[in-house]
Amino acid sequence: MSASASVKLGSKPDAFRRQGQAWFCTTGLPSDVTVEVGDMFFHLHKFPLLSKSAVLEQLIEESSDQEECIIKLNDIPGGAKSFEMVARFCYGVKIELSSSNVVHLRCASEHLQMTEEISDDNLIAQTEMFLNQVVLRNWKDSLKALETCDDLLPHAEDLQIVKRCIESLASKATTDPNLFGWPIREHGLMQSPGGSVLWNGISTGARPRNFSSDWWYDDVSSLSFPMYKRLLSGMESRRIRPEIIAGSLAYYARKYIPGLSRRNSMGTMPLAGTLSDVEQRNLLEEIDRLLPVQKGLVPTKLLLGLLKTSMILKASSTCIANLEKRVGMQLDQASLEDLLLPNYSYTMETLYNVECVHRILEHFLAMDQANGGCSPCIDDMMASPSMIPITAVAKLLDGYLAEVAPDVNLKPPKFQALASALPEYARPLDDGLYRAIDVYLKVDLSSCFDLCLEQLISILSSEKKLDIHFYLHLHDIILILCCLQAHSWLSEAEREQLCRLMDCQKLSLEACTHAAQNERLPLRVVVQVLFFEQLQLRTSIAGCLLVSDNLEGSSRPLRSGGVAMSGEAGGWSAAVRENQVLKVGMDNMRMRLAELEKECSGMRQEIEKLGRGGGGKGGGGGGGWASHVPRRFSLKMKPQICSTQEGSVSEQHKSMSAKLDKLQAKLSKQKRQLSADA
Repeated sequence: MSASASVKLGSKPDAFRRQGQAWFCTTGLPSDVTVEVGDMFFHLHKFPLLSKSAVLEQLIEESSDQEECIIKLNDIPGGAKSFEMVARFCYGVKIELSSSNVVHLRCASEHLQMTEEISDDNLIAQTEMFLNQVVLRNWKDSLKALETCDDLLPHAEDLQIVKRCIESLASKATTDPNLFGWPIREHGLMQSPGGSVLWNGISTGARPRNFSSDWWYDDVSSLSFPMYKRLLSGMESRRIRPEIIAGSLAYYARKYIPGLSRRNSMGTMPLAGTLSDVEQRNLLEEIDRLLPVQKGLVPTKLLLGLLKTSMILKASSTCIANLEKRVGMQLDQASLEDLLLPNYSYTMETLYNVECVHRILEHFLAMDQANGGCSPCIDDMMASPSMIPITAVAKLLDGYLAEVAPDVNLKPPKFQALASALPEYARPLDDGLYRAIDVYLKVDLSSCFDLCLEQLISILSSEKKLDIHFYLHLHDIILILCCLQAHSWLSEAEREQLCRLMDCQKLSLEACTHAAQNERLPLRVVVQVLFFEQLQLRTSIAGCLLVSDNLEGSSRPLRSGGVAMSGEAGGWSAAVRENQVLKVGMDNMRMRLAELEKECSGMRQEIEKLGRGGGGKGGGGGGGWASHVPRRFSLKMKPQICSTQEGSVSEQHKSMSAKLDKLQAKLSKQKRQLSADA
């Protein structure tokens, strides 16, 4: 911080000395008046005091008939410290006016009526001149003076000192700091009025870095919250941008609420004195009321941190509801790590606060609808920019479901309610939702149980004080321990109910491959996945063959052309590259079709075995269990779907191979012809 400006008053040498709780002025004359201020006694002389202060003159006159003159000044602003400097001024002893003491002296001189009518160049005039001409013109001095006002209320308020300091700071916060108050320190560098960096008072010629709009955040964070709040109000009246106000509030919150700094590096920001839980809760609720309501002005990470901390500190329900709504407005900007809000309530059974996330999601959907969210009937809705937020939220929600799925206390209805809260058009693919369902059904017996238990015992046996950071770490260990369970108790009907959340037609080929081999899925779902996977492969193959036919047709003009132009040669090269890409893709499809043939054959054999077993037990004979497959699975497909496709797959293999060979021969022939013509 730069050195504060100061002015020296008086010229006499210091004649004051202290002995215990008493001050003496060693002028050679015996003391004839004692001024009592709190528990401090000042043994002084009447004439220097009454010649400067109307109040002291009156008090001395009132006690003149007493044998010993004793004056009590228990209500003087600033107490004994202020009166000590006032007494020095009355004696003409050297004192130094600075931003640290000028408010004390101004309030004390006003209280003692040290006006110009009593004496020229009295203390009121001197302090008022220093305030207006020095302190209020400098950022650091104005800030320091405002800090001292906390101990001098309401006197500093009555004298308009608080208002003047706030107006000075508010006007400077919107101005380039290079334009006022020298020298200025920024990241340890001193600057000269010419703008160059100073080293030991010598100009280096180096230019300092440009100041950003948040240069004053750390300075004003040293203010008490009431003063800080009034300063922000003054800045808002000067139409400072809301995002700057929000940034300052975020900095202030991180500095005084330790829970917000967890897992969030604050760089070199100094840590303030730790507040009590009650003080942190009150501060958090005040900050929530001051934060701008516009979307995107406050980072979502900070909002979720405030929400998490408000739950730990048991803030008011209004504060928690406001924070949930704020997060919901910009849920598409949240990260999965920050959305995992632990459950700090003993009345809720899940490890993570799923209900809170559900409410946040509802706020987002309500806002999306109010802003004219996309309708699934629009053909090109996926290309619309308005779909970006809701698709991002869908991806985030699927990741969240996968993270909370291992919780054994997360019941299927709660999982289904959260998964189905989004409209169908929000998910272009259901791969993320399939993964979450798979995790929910998975048996998870982790080998890290012993390690987590060991860490838990170590924490509980530690002698350290359980502060908020310690408690959060303990909660994480318990989360891991409790998640080492499974939902293996789910019935087949409940598993099918869960799987109805996803649309098998919206699974990618990779997800279909995984689902077809997933033993945790009900058989009905596996058959549906296989059916739609084959449909996707057929569509892909048909598209590739169509491209091949088009490429074959485009090569004919090359054969009939008499002269090989440079453009035709370029088209031939492009055709060769496309043919190579096509061949690689079709080779991959051949391999995948072979795998599907094997899977279908295996499933057909299993169905036949189950059919024979069902026929034996049921005594129905005939078609057995296999004859009821279409009706039971509610699929519009023949029971022999696997066997009927074996012949078609082989025919497709032969047809594709013949077309590829024929196309390659034509291209080779055309290449030779072009080379000969050249």
